[in-house]
Amino acid sequence: MRLSATDGENAFVAFGLPGTPGTDEFWAAAGTPASVPADGGGWTTLFLWRGSPATIGFESWSEPVPLRRWGDTDCWYAEVRMPARLRVTYQFLADDAAHADPFNPVGAGGDRSIATTPDAPAQPHWPVLGADAVLPLPHHRIRWNSARLGGRRTVRVHPVGGGGPVVLLLDGDDWLHLHPAMTAFDSAVASGEMPPVTLVFLPSKDREAEFGCGPGLWEAVRDELLPLVAESGAAADPDRLVVAGQSLGGLSALYAALEFPDLISRVACQSGSFWWTPGAMDLPDPMGGPVGGTMAARLRERPDLSGLRVAFDVGEHETRMLPHCELAETLVRQSGATVRVSRSAAGHDRAGWRHALLRDVAWTLG
Repeated sequence: MRLSATDGENAFVAFGLPGTPGTDEFWAAAGTPASVPADGGGWTTLFLWRGSPATIGFESWSEPVPLRRWGDTDCWYAEVRMPARLRVTYQFLADDAAHADPFNPVGAGGDRSIATTPDAPAQPHWPVLGADAVLPLPHHRIRWNSARLGGRRTVRVHPVGGGGPVVLLLDGDDWLHLHPAMTAFDSAVASGEMPPVTLVFLPSKDREAEFGCGPGLWEAVRDELLPLVAESGAAADPDRLVVAGQSLGGLSALYAALEFPDLISRVACQSGSFWWTPGAMDLPDPMGGPVGGTMAARLRERPDLSGLRVAFDVGEHETRMLPHCELAETLVRQSGATVRVSRSAAGHDRAGWRHALLRDVAWTLG
């Protein structure tokens, strides 16, 4: 489908939008993104923007898509071809600023929205919140002045259902301010889909430095942070510590399980950056090195992982990530770990990791 201003007054009616584009009646009824089946499979998804020229920026899925103007109206639009099963974060880039979609009720922080094709699986427990919503924050707060890592950071702690095993959420600020993990875990525990847990939201200061395959972060977690969590009054079971991480955080979580087995025996890893090698981030193509990177080389030494439970998930549209992740999954299983493998309807995107986070944390505790 390819529309133009010569297609008539009701050109958007196929997307469920009545009225003449650009009129008050049209804008009052506008609700997008809206998808219709595309020829040959997948979806054609309509995005709308009102006022000025704009481009849609997608997170780790597509190149930016410029919008077209409908005649001489204030209506700007784009029809984007999307594959089956896709959930993706996006924003409008206009007037030298990033904006959430004013016609989409599903936000992800103040300047992002989430688009979902009709065939993508639901994400129960995650509330629909607009971009202007203020997410709740845990009452428990730890001021961590780390001698090992340097600097201060605020770590939030939330006992869900009264508290239980510690679930350490890497990139914790994203799960506090962009995606309402606290609310989602509360709902999942209340429904009986997972046992009570104690969430620890660990913010990162320098992801590349902290999440590479090095011991510094995990020595600091072991020797400094976890004692502070224990002293905070939040109920926790340190013997069942779960680490949940995404991208470089997923790499770091698995590294910690290999090198600190007495500390970590349960991992929820989404889209782990298993292409990583020292210096890879400085290369023109970081993913172009040896498949599985440093992690695969370590796993080929066949460490005894018989005490490890690890859930792997990666977006089914992450075509370049898949070979790296598949090799890591295979090698971890061959080393004796109990492994769960799944694929999410997304690219490299926190919007797609949300359901896997709840499901896989529950599985690691099973």
